[in-house]
Amino acid sequence: MLMVISPAKTLDYSIPDYPHFTTPEVLEQSEQLIEELRNYEPAQISSLMKISEKLADLNYGRYQEFQTPFTQDNAKQALLVFKGDVYKGIKAEEYNDEDLAFAQQHLRILSGLYGILRPLDLMQPYRLEMGTKLKTEKGKNLYEFWGDQIAQLLNADFDQDEMPCLVNLASNEYFKSIDLKALQARVINIAFKENKNGAYKIIAIHAKRARGLMVDYAVQNRIEEPEGLKGFDTEGYVYSDALSDMDNWIFCRG
Repeated sequence: MLMVISPAKTLDYSIPDYPHFTTPEVLEQSEQLIEELRNYEPAQISSLMKISEKLADLNYGRYQEFQTPFTQDNAKQALLVFKGDVYKGIKAEEYNDEDLAFAQQHLRILSGLYGILRPLDLMQPYRLEMGTKLKTEKGKNLYEFWGDQIAQLLNADFDQDEMPCLVNLASNEYFKSIDLKALQARVINIAFKENKNGAYKIIAIHAKRARGLMVDYAVQNRIEEPEGLKGFDTEGYVYSDALSDMDNWIFCRG
């Protein structure tokens, strides 16, 4: 079983050093994107990504300073660096070596720049959302740039799994980067709903946190098969058999 989540816009590189790390599997592809982005002036970055002038200046500098090889002097582990609504539910800063090793085996982070990241993959700071319409030799946007590469990387991770299963805890923007026709695994989509005036609805901010809470639940309880996720009950969520079907699982609270 592999779980996939989206990255976060907020990054924290002030975290303490952690000795164990890996390197992104397709870093050469990231370098191609960086070379493309280096052609953009801050004002063009602001327009392309629909971000403020201040953020455009920050990321212009990041693209210019991007360098390989990645080391612990110029990069840090993805799961420890990402902050944001999803990651508030993941207590990564409290994880021990065994927790991080389990996460490394069962969690993947989708990324516009890196394609896919394992929790302990080193990454340098960036801003490049998957939905960005960045033109490259491979197409008009990042979905066309990545093609079926992300699916093939996941297939390689599933190579030793007799019943491969991908648990989707990512946003639609990021999950679309996985070519499902090329993916050789069952997909289970997870949704979290709140009771609002007698009706169950997805509330984005709560759903984002719940995705992280489920990742944390899987890590803390060493859940290796998707059925084990049905026991998720953190912060009042309960699996709804009535609202779910075989490949779309709904967790409700309230």
